Amino acid sequence: MSAGRWARDLGMGLRFAFAGGREGWTRALLTAVGVGLGVALLLLTTALPGALAERDRREEARLNYTYGEEIERADDTLMTADTDTEFDGRDIRGRLLEPEGGKAPLPPGLREFPAPGDMVVSPALKKFLDSDDGELLRERLPYDVVGTIGEQGLIGSQELSYYAGAEGLAERVGDGTVGRIDSFGNPDPTQEEADPVLVLLVLVVFVVLLMPVAVFIAAAVRFGGERRDRRLAALRLVGSDGGMTRRIAAGEALGGALLGLVFGTGFFLAGREFAASVEVFRISVFPSYLNPSPLLALLVAVAVPGAAVLVTLLALRGVVIEPLGVVRTARPARRRLWWRLLLPLAGIGMLLPMVGQGRENGDFNQYLVTGGVISLLVGVTALLPWIVETVVARLGSGSVSWQLAVRRLQLSSGAAARMVNGIAVAVAGAIALQMLFAGVGKDYTKETGYDVSLAQMEVRLPEGTDIAAATAKFEETKGVREVHPLSEGHFGDLSWQKEPQRFAELTIGDCTTLREVAKLPSCTDGDVFAVRGGEYDTDTPSLSRPGQKLYLEKYVGDGRTEDVVWTVPEALKQADSVKDPTGARRGGFLMTRSAVPAGLAEAVRGQLYLSLDDSVPYAREYVRNTAAAIDPLSYPMTWQATERSDRYESIRTGLFVGATAVLALIGASLLVSQLEQLRERRKLLSALIAFGTRRRTLSLSVLWQTAIPIGLGLLLASVVGMALGAVLLRMTSTPVAVDWPSVLRMTGMGAGVVLVVTLLSLPPLLRMMRPDGLRTE
Repeated sequence: MSAGRWARDLGMGLRFAFAGGREGWTRALLTAVGVGLGVALLLLTTALPGALAERDRREEARLNYTYGEEIERADDTLMTADTDTEFDGRDIRGRLLEPEGGKAPLPPGLREFPAPGDMVVSPALKKFLDSDDGELLRERLPYDVVGTIGEQGLIGSQELSYYAGAEGLAERVGDGTVGRIDSFGNPDPTQEEADPVLVLLVLVVFVVLLMPVAVFIAAAVRFGGERRDRRLAALRLVGSDGGMTRRIAAGEALGGALLGLVFGTGFFLAGREFAASVEVFRISVFPSYLNPSPLLALLVAVAVPGAAVLVTLLALRGVVIEPLGVVRTARPARRRLWWRLLLPLAGIGMLLPMVGQGRENGDFNQYLVTGGVISLLVGVTALLPWIVETVVARLGSGSVSWQLAVRRLQLSSGAAARMVNGIAVAVAGAIALQMLFAGVGKDYTKETGYDVSLAQMEVRLPEGTDIAAATAKFEETKGVREVHPLSEGHFGDLSWQKEPQRFAELTIGDCTTLREVAKLPSCTDGDVFAVRGGEYDTDTPSLSRPGQKLYLEKYVGDGRTEDVVWTVPEALKQADSVKDPTGARRGGFLMTRSAVPAGLAEAVRGQLYLSLDDSVPYAREYVRNTAAAIDPLSYPMTWQATERSDRYESIRTGLFVGATAVLALIGASLLVSQLEQLRERRKLLSALIAFGTRRRTLSLSVLWQTAIPIGLGLLLASVVGMALGAVLLRMTSTPVAVDWPSVLRMTGMGAGVVLVVTLLSLPPLLRMMRPDGLRTE
């Protein structure tokens, strides 16, 4: 068949789509909106890798790398200190700056250095500080806001960040809190070795998030099925053959798809600008981040219209279009099951060779993983129409609304299945991913060892801070029940300028607190103990001889240190190490407060373990405010019993962000599909109302028509999702276990989306249920 005939017939279909009057435009717009929503999400997906890479690049560009070889003061050096904090679960990035010359490096996003006492903040932080909710945080940041950080200095539009001017930082160089730099950025970036299981997670996440989009686009191009059939019959009546009629129908779908590309681009551009004002799971971006890859965007532009033509031609293969009607209006032939089982079986067949591979045997084959997951999820769309048809064919009598719904489903079970295919695919993929995340999560989660029953926060004070005064301030802080103060340092057997060969820890505290780190025979103020059984401690026995001189390094400013000498006393007691509140076993020496000689207290670093009253709102924020008032460089840390790998957590967060976008698409597409079906049945609804059918009955029938296929779809999705999850777990050499709470949560979310869509479709349904809908011209 010549290309010219194809082009002519497709062109005629395009004209029908846009020149068919109000009916044609309505149908084209509904198709375009459905396709456009999918295109927008596809464009967003193609832009995500670039957005994440840009976030990483900007984070790398603003690093103040203070480790490694110390830099001498010069005209191009800058003193900097990290003052990161958090507020109500949100991270706040903070830096103190003190330029040492006219050529000091300026952080990205700043035009000039803030003066001491001033700060430059991100737009989001400025907005928060100006709000009523920012009152507690303003107490912690006692600087005058003199400007905002430019986009190049931020990784996201909603990031909370500030740079504050400081003075006197040179006196604290080398104490672990202040550093000197001559440039921003990491001078020695290293590429972290890829974890095969994490790569597998990323691959499956992308497939699972994109599959529902493809299903929705395929469903959207088939809007207007029944009215289209009548138009096609009219074409046959005026002389077109079957092939020409199908090509014209494909051209009509092509018109809606092309308009959908325009709509999708508009939706994407609008969403791109909207992205700057939202934050999803603590992740935000700038509009400039969201630039789709040109090659992938071109692929979307070609694939969507091509899919519209292909889907339409495939859908009409089994339809006999005659001049007096379409055979589909009669009872359709029963669907066959055998070929529908081939897709999920093929998917399992592609994944089975990798079962037991784990992370020890190299990377998973990306093509087999992608093909297997796609085949299993596409299998849902193949099986669901057969299941819906088989089940509704056996449904019997009931209320009038039930019978109306069942009869409608028996006549058009395919359309009902198409409407819920996207939900079923999304839920099946989500269940599989939740099982995989739950199964491998323990490999990326470890116990911290912190005793959260004793304390919930730890505050590390800079060297030389008066720990007694700091303890008193924290005891007066709102929300603090109890304070356990300790001071820590390290002894060497030689002067620190001569590089000691043997070392021992030093811990200073009152008797009550020292009993949390060691088993003491007895304790009174003035006692000193040598600790036995500490982790990795082999030097304490040889350093605990009475009269032995030990050296403690004390920072005196600008990178310079001096030694504080301590002599082991005659009255030295022995103690046995136990697990301290951080989960470690300390060694070395324990001192009570009055046993600390003059000068030694200024060479140790204080640590306070705080027990909080969680019934007090913002108790942790009050603690952070007190710590900042004592010293801006103090470091309050919230204790957690467990902690997760950052890479694993970022993938998990990415899944939640993507799932949120997909659920929004599902809801919007379902609503468009529901409205299109109601529009198709406007005259039928009007006829039923004219004959006296109650509106309540019709509303319930519409609800049943949605609930039955959704229930079947979610049941199928649960089975397929658990099967896929089990195979993925076996691939990672993880014991198979069904995460039932996740299964119920995912199915509940899918059902919730459908319920919301149904409720939103009730107002237009009620407007259509009027006898005057029978009026015609």
